[in-house]
Parts: sequence; structure tokens; C-alpha cells
Amino acid sequence: MTELQTKPETAPSLATAPAVDPQPPLAEALPLAVVVDEKAVVPTAPVVPVEETKALVVVEKEKIPDPVPVHKKGSLDRDIALAEVEKEKKLSYVKAWEESEKSKAENKAQKQLSAVAAWENSKKANLEAELRKIEEQLEKKKAEYGEKMKNKIALVHKEAEEKRAMVEAKRGEELLKAEELAAKFRATGTTPKKHIGCF
Repeated sequence: MTELQTKPETAPSLATAPAVDPQPPLAEALPLAVVVDEKAVVPTAPVVPVEETKALVVVEKEKIPDPVPVHKKGSLDRDIALAEVEKEKKLSYVKAWEESEKSKAENKAQKQLSAVAAWENSKKANLEAELRKIEEQLEKKKAEYGEKMKNKIALVHKEAEEKRAMVEAKRGEELLKAEELAAKFRATGTTPKKHIGCF
């Protein structure tokens, strides 16, 4: 017993049994072409020869579509072409919209420019009319002032003539008075009391 206790306990050994895989072993994978060839063989209806001679029958293999759906070249090209058409359609819409917007902007700018030009012409016409009015008023005032000045000049001339006439009249009176006094002094033989000059 002591031997049993000193020896480590080991599991009872089974007869050398191979380990069991949880999955059964798969058969060797055959190339895909072989598998397809095996499935693709479908006998066609035998061709009956016209003569009763034995002839070889040609069996054509049907093509089986691939298990994974892949776009065929024709549908892929069609999708690409449709995408191109859609893209061109969008681009043409964008171009038409752009042209329309540019046309609208151009028309709006032209309308605003013509409005500015009309406003400018209107203001210029108003200012030119006002200038003509002021010029007419100035001409009228100039004529009025000219007339007033002429009237004043005529009045001054008239007053000057009157003053000349008065001076002439006074001179004539003084000459006459001097002649009368001189005649009186000569008649009486007296001399004037006031001496004129160096007498």
C-alpha cells in the first residue's frame, strides 16, 4: 500500500485509442473547375441520325452561374452608362441653371443701369432747367439794374445840367451886377471900397 501511496496517481490508461476529432475529416477539396464540370454534365436529347448508322453524339456542357453573384460585363457597362447619363443630365441642369442665373443677373444689372442713367438724365435736366431759370433771372436783374443805372446816370446828368444852369445864371447875374456897379462908379467917379487885385 505504501507503494501505491508514493506513486503518483495516474489515470487508467486506455488502449492506445486515437483522439476523436469533433468534426469528421473532410474529403479532399477538389478544384472548383472539377466540381463544376461534374455538376455541369447534363445529357441532351440524343440526335437521331437520318441513317441508321451509329454516330457519336456531342454533349455540350451547360454553363452554371457562379455561386457568388457578380455583375456581368454588360450590366456593369449599362450601369456605368446610366450613371454617366445621369451625371450629364445633372451637369446640363446645373449649366442651364447657371446660364439662367447669369442671364437674370445681367438683366437685373442692365435694368438698374438704365434706371441710374434715367435718374442721372432727369437730375441733369432739372439742374439745367434751374440754371436756365437762374440765368434768365440774372439777365432780368441785369436788365433791371442796367435800366436803374441808366436812370441814375440820366438823373445825375439832369442834376448836373441844372447845377450848370444855376452856375451860369449866377455868373451872368454877377457879371451884370459888376458891370452896373462899374458904370455907377464911373458915373460918380468914386472907387469901390473893396479892392480887387493890386490896386
